[in-house]
Amino acid sequence: MRFCDEQDFGFGWLDDDEPMRRTSHALVTDGVWLVDPVAWPEAEQRALALGEPRGVLQLLDRHNRDCAAVAARLDVPLHVVPTGRVPGASFEFLPVMTNRFWREVALWWPEQRVLACADALGTVGYFRAPGERIGVHPFLRLRPPRALKRIYPEHILTGHGEGVHEDASAALHEALRTSRRRLPAALRRMFRRGR
Repeated sequence: MRFCDEQDFGFGWLDDDEPMRRTSHALVTDGVWLVDPVAWPEAEQRALALGEPRGVLQLLDRHNRDCAAVAARLDVPLHVVPTGRVPGASFEFLPVMTNRFWREVALWWPEQRVLACADALGTVGYFRAPGERIGVHPFLRLRPPRALKRIYPEHILTGHGEGVHEDASAALHEALRTSRRRLPAALRRMFRRGR
């Protein structure tokens, strides 16, 4: 494991040796919120040093990761695919996908202009077509999430790979605009490299 996405509003951690390169985040606003956490004692200790834990946010129904165990250990609520507002949080939750196979929301933090996605967006190789800084999930490329088109983030945090912190809005809108056209290239890259 290593730390990543080091910003004033929080940090992330990921495992470069794990094939999915799962990434988790701690966001600081009136306490600390953990987003899709994979348990790592160093990350938990660092998060607790930044403030009182307020809750664990699971943005994707199948992103169980260690969410329940971390919430229980910290004695905070677990919010699974939250909609609307979560009490005490400064975040909004935008619909990404809602069907019986896939339920996902994106976290939008307007004050910091931070967008966090579990699977809708990613920066690891199997998400991106050549030349992309961030890519739409291969299964969402034909119909990219509409809710993401109306926001202009300064920071994008993903559930797989390091975030985007420079020209994030441009990277997001290019990924959404070209997702269909670049689907064949993204699939070729995914099957060739996997990472």
